Amino acid sequence: MAHTLTSANPSRMHARTGLDADAVQQARIELAACFRLAAQHGFEEGVCNHFSAVVPGHDDLFLVNPFGYAFDEITASHLLICDYDGNVIAGEGKPEATAFFIHARLHRAQPRVRAAFHTHMPNATALALLDGPPLAWVGQTALKFYGRTVVDEQYNGLALDETEGDRIAAAMGTADVVFLKNHGVMVVGPTIAEAWDDLYYLERAAEVQLKAMSTGRALKSIPHEIAQRTYEQMRIGDPDSARAHLDSGMRRLRAQNIAFDR
Repeated sequence: MAHTLTSANPSRMHARTGLDADAVQQARIELAACFRLAAQHGFEEGVCNHFSAVVPGHDDLFLVNPFGYAFDEITASHLLICDYDGNVIAGEGKPEATAFFIHARLHRAQPRVRAAFHTHMPNATALALLDGPPLAWVGQTALKFYGRTVVDEQYNGLALDETEGDRIAAAMGTADVVFLKNHGVMVVGPTIAEAWDDLYYLERAAEVQLKAMSTGRALKSIPHEIAQRTYEQMRIGDPDSARAHLDSGMRRLRAQNIAFDR
């Protein structure tokens, strides 16, 4: 199911000045923690899914996982720094081809996207396989995403060229969550912590919706006015809540002696 990127230069350290070592290392640590936490929650699919984040201070570079590693193997030092032309600037290995063509084009086309997480996590992906709107506005957790999702109806196979990455970036528009029909989901955010928070709660919202749907009984909808007000209430503290959520996750990883930050 995975294709390595053949157009990238062989992985090697290129001379690059101006990188803020502390900020880059912190981004590496946070992104590595997200991989480990995602693995613990069952969000991964073999070695095929991918997370990325723009390198702090360098809008033309992004961190991404190398091909061939499961999420629960990723540490901060495993992560690659790539440019948008397919060159590995730092790190050993290459990104998986679809990881490059989706994430490079998305970050280039959408500067607001500082972190982008693509998974085939089971519950959200199950909703992406259904005809019609995937997420129903029937549960409080789902209302975190009210007005923030979009559906990409055009499944075109693997993203093995720039045109598919550009198409996904265009389909996203101003949304933070894209349900890729017949495929999976893409969750983006202004920070790594906020992308992780949304990824986690999206899967929880999908899980409880599927359980409710499995009863065969009608779902009880929430009126627009209440849904909108609840969304606004949730969004007021979202950045702080997301930061606390990721910090908590990193503490739990360390308590389990999981060396994601090396």
